[in-house]
Amino acid sequence: MKGEWFGHPKGLFVLFFTEMWERFSYYGMRSLLVLYMTKRLLIEADAGMSVLGYDSIRLFVSWFVGLFGMHGQLSVQALSSQIYGLYTGFVYFTPFFGGILADRVFGQRKSVYIGGVLMAVGHFLMAVEHLFFLALFFLILGNGCFKPNISTQVGNLYAEGDHRRDSAFTIFYMGINLGAFFSPLVCGTLGQVVGWHWGFGAAGVGMLAGLCVYHFGKHLLPPDRMMKRAQASGPAEERSLSPAEWKAIGALVFLCVVNIVFWAVYEQQGNTLQLWADQNTRWTFLGFQVPSSWYQAFNPAFIFLFAPLMNRFWGWQDKRGGEPSSVTKMGIGCVLLGGAFLIMIAATRAVGPGEQGSLLWLVSTTWFFTMGELYLSPIGLSLVTKVAPARMVSMLMGMWFLSSFFGNYLSGFIGGFYETMNKDAFFTLLMALGVGSGLIFFAANKPLRDAIGHDV
Repeated sequence: MKGEWFGHPKGLFVLFFTEMWERFSYYGMRSLLVLYMTKRLLIEADAGMSVLGYDSIRLFVSWFVGLFGMHGQLSVQALSSQIYGLYTGFVYFTPFFGGILADRVFGQRKSVYIGGVLMAVGHFLMAVEHLFFLALFFLILGNGCFKPNISTQVGNLYAEGDHRRDSAFTIFYMGINLGAFFSPLVCGTLGQVVGWHWGFGAAGVGMLAGLCVYHFGKHLLPPDRMMKRAQASGPAEERSLSPAEWKAIGALVFLCVVNIVFWAVYEQQGNTLQLWADQNTRWTFLGFQVPSSWYQAFNPAFIFLFAPLMNRFWGWQDKRGGEPSSVTKMGIGCVLLGGAFLIMIAATRAVGPGEQGSLLWLVSTTWFFTMGELYLSPIGLSLVTKVAPARMVSMLMGMWFLSSFFGNYLSGFIGGFYETMNKDAFFTLLMALGVGSGLIFFAANKPLRDAIGHDV
């Protein structure tokens, strides 16, 4: 069919490769972030090296965690965990406002350009230790403009009721994870073997590559929602929200609240599980020592391998009338995520303090929470574009990412207890949070369906 590749609009693949390169840059930087802070930056900053804003950040974090009973001087690990949580949290805080700006001022296309440029600047600033926190600030602002609007454009490629939309978001999600797979192999290796700033610089190059793909493929993308609104007859678009639309918004708000818990548990991957990978795992292959940051490649590799299989599986279920609802899928995802930490509980009992255990512990844990991610994350993105009122879709996509803000910060807060809690108890807590959020999704499925209909 003209204008399509593999049964989908060509624009989907422009967005696929744009997001692939953007995620290459994001996850490449993230694979090094905690290691860089714990092994160099924070140690040298405490020793007197000038880092713009460091004293204020340490003071604020110490005050904030003190409200929750964590008093005294924070260790380097605890402080890095808090900074990690704040950074990855605010990365998902700003998309809410980026969505509003896109809906009302800039449009999706211009917002993606602005976001990409800001993030490229941020990645290159990471090469200057003195400007570390300024670099994080640019990355946070840039992601706010970029993230909700490229995801919204995926949904805009399809007409209302087009059953290809869930499949499209899963394909788009494969692009995310293709970039995330290669980034620790490239950026992580450069950072740990050659020099930290080489890794951060490679992430910046990846962001520029994504901007180039987007620019040269923009003619294949759908018009901006705000452009459509300007061309439409005014009164229809300016009407008040209907009761059904308010119910849809209420349902999304509820789902966002539960989504917080999922990401609080999931984001231990880049935080405490990365520390476990570095401190308690053997990384020798055929006599060669490889960087522990390669751990960050496991999850995206599994996504890329299993996402097509899950699409086929859901299609098989649909043909037999047994495909779970979106909310039920999200509940299954949370239970799988929580269950993954049963393996880490076993790992803590098999690998003593200061020992290094088999890589298989991490491989099997990562497989389980990867399957959980496939059941929740792309399904959630698709659900927002299906349920949200058309004139508010970017803002509500931003709200979906806003829930990840709270989840990511909570992940950093929880990670601050990694050193002080018994590891068995720490991973048990994560298991309980994951399974508990899944049970909430299951319980809410019927009430949400009754409230807003078939879309959930």
